[in-house]
Amino acid sequence: MLAIIRYALFIILVLSCISAALYSIRARRMPDPADRGINLAMMNICMGIMLASLSLVCMFLFSGSTTAVIVEAAFLVLGAFNLFAGLRSRDYYKKLKNSPSSS
Repeated sequence: MLAIIRYALFIILVLSCISAALYSIRARRMPDPADRGINLAMMNICMGIMLASLSLVCMFLFSGSTTAVIVEAAFLVLGAFNLFAGLRSRDYYKKLKNSPSSS
């Protein structure tokens, strides 16, 4: 069962890393600031998922030395902050894009 959790977290890690890179590339090519903001927010969400899953993978793979636990906790907090900030930014840019004054 633990092996299944490790593989699932690793797959989530790889997919979120790839999607963060793709959203970053898409954001750099967008001429509209609202579309750029939405893509950057999605990149932040993917990076938050990536950091949280990296932290969880390290928790399951390695023994719990003090330094490792501190680094894992820092990655988990940073990932949660990125996820929260990305969700907040995405809502802001969705509202900005859907407002009638932007057209």
